[in-house]
Amino acid sequence: MIDLKAAPFHLSEEDVKWVEETKESLTLEEKLGQLFFPIGYSPNEQYLQHEILDRNPGGVMFRTGKTEELFSAYSYLQEHAKVPMLLSANLEAGGDGIVEEGTAFGKQMQAAAAGGPEQAYRLGMVSCSEAQAVGCNYAFAPVVDIDRNYHNPITNVRTYGSDPKMVKECALAYMKAAKECGTAVSVKHFPGDGVDEVDQHILTSVNSLSCEEWDQTYGDVYRTLIEAGALTVMVGHIAMPAYQKRLNPDHPKKLIPASLSPELLQKLLREQLGFNGMIITDATPMVGFLAAMDRERSVPYCIEAGCDMILFNKDYQEDLEFMRKGYENGILSPQRLDDALTRILAVKAALGLHKKKADNTLLPKKEGLSVIGCAKHQEWAKECARKAVTLVKDTQNLLPVSPEKHKRVLFEIIGKCPSEQRVADRFIRDMEAEGFEMIRYEEEVFDFSKPMRFETVSEFRSKYDLVIYIGNVENASNKTTNRLNWHAPYGAGNNIPWFVEVVLTMFISLQNPYHLLDVPMMKTYINAYSNHDAMIDAVVEKITGKSAFEGKNPVDPFCGKEYLAY
Repeated sequence: MIDLKAAPFHLSEEDVKWVEETKESLTLEEKLGQLFFPIGYSPNEQYLQHEILDRNPGGVMFRTGKTEELFSAYSYLQEHAKVPMLLSANLEAGGDGIVEEGTAFGKQMQAAAAGGPEQAYRLGMVSCSEAQAVGCNYAFAPVVDIDRNYHNPITNVRTYGSDPKMVKECALAYMKAAKECGTAVSVKHFPGDGVDEVDQHILTSVNSLSCEEWDQTYGDVYRTLIEAGALTVMVGHIAMPAYQKRLNPDHPKKLIPASLSPELLQKLLREQLGFNGMIITDATPMVGFLAAMDRERSVPYCIEAGCDMILFNKDYQEDLEFMRKGYENGILSPQRLDDALTRILAVKAALGLHKKKADNTLLPKKEGLSVIGCAKHQEWAKECARKAVTLVKDTQNLLPVSPEKHKRVLFEIIGKCPSEQRVADRFIRDMEAEGFEMIRYEEEVFDFSKPMRFETVSEFRSKYDLVIYIGNVENASNKTTNRLNWHAPYGAGNNIPWFVEVVLTMFISLQNPYHLLDVPMMKTYINAYSNHDAMIDAVVEKITGKSAFEGKNPVDPFCGKEYLAY
């Protein structure tokens, strides 16, 4: 039996009664529907009714959209759902995780660099309060992965860094803010990403720590957050062989992701760590889940193994059919269905959704939208940015730069992504306002059928006083690496920094704290962790000497290589 009066639910007799009565009121089809957490694609009411509500999901997540559209969509969903819904967003970096007009506070690593818990609390408050304004009550955050491997392509600035203590303290602060906003959190990605160098979006990744190492790091973080009342945990498509073998000596000799592992879900997370809350999978269209088992079996089996909700679908209708067939064929047992449904409803009760529906306060009021992008949140974001910018090294004593000494600046942005033009325009605008002449690098075109003609050293020296690189390689899924790439042939074009001993050069990374690995020749290197406008403004403020650098490294930017510090 699940104790709904115990942590993390703390339900009253009245709340428990609602959970039980709601379960009894649902048909089998509706019960199976509650196990799903699909992604929403349109605010159109016909779509919401026929593609979402008619299938009775327990929750839904929309990608970032326009405030008015999401406000209307979430209001329609809650108004017409038989059971109040969990409405979520990836609230990892600010209100812009749900609405385009939301406050871009900064990535988690930025918060850690700016001092840690206080900034993480503000991150949680900005993210969750702005999300609540449009009706979102569930944060797929905080990320509590530990960034142990600088080659990992997906963790990086999404984490609070490599120190488990900092990760734990920041996550606790975020959770505190979320609770004050009435938002459920989903600590992720159990059993912990950041150990290997791969991405679960494209294969099953591996947490290769020993049981003892895991207990002292990831395990300690999860245990602490569970004791602090985390309502849900998101389970990754991440194998952990050490514990899987310890908890089951007959465990097959193949990688089984945690999302399909009874050993990790029931024995480690439930029994050893004492988690009584709801378990949701990470997105199941990821290859780390898809390739592990035939989907016709994996959809019902992930619930039987110990998950309570399944996030996203390869095909929503087909997954519903797989779940129903799995229940009919005994892959999913009646007991596990009841347990999962109980915890889903208990999360909703813990958030008071049933009471809000009863007294007509479940739908947000339009006047509450004023918190989105408000002046207070914008000022918090600016303050965090100013505190986070980290001077990793300046062995050539370049800083501060000035138009008197470094008038002509060759500027290049690296990282082909949608934000490239915005970032470049903002940086150029800020630098020109300080009096610099900004010369944007134009990609060189080489005709390999003719003798190569490169700019000479003397020509290059005569044209520029300073070269500034902006690393804008954004974290994104489905990548095998998050490194710098160059197009210059033979390393001789002006795209690649061959000229560091000819013209003063600096590198500013906005998205990846480990780029020094690819530009070891840089004598001046800065980490900034986020690429929103407030951060770009703060970077210019720092390099021009208007204020001192305050940021502290949340990871080792030298990647364990002593020579990178020279």
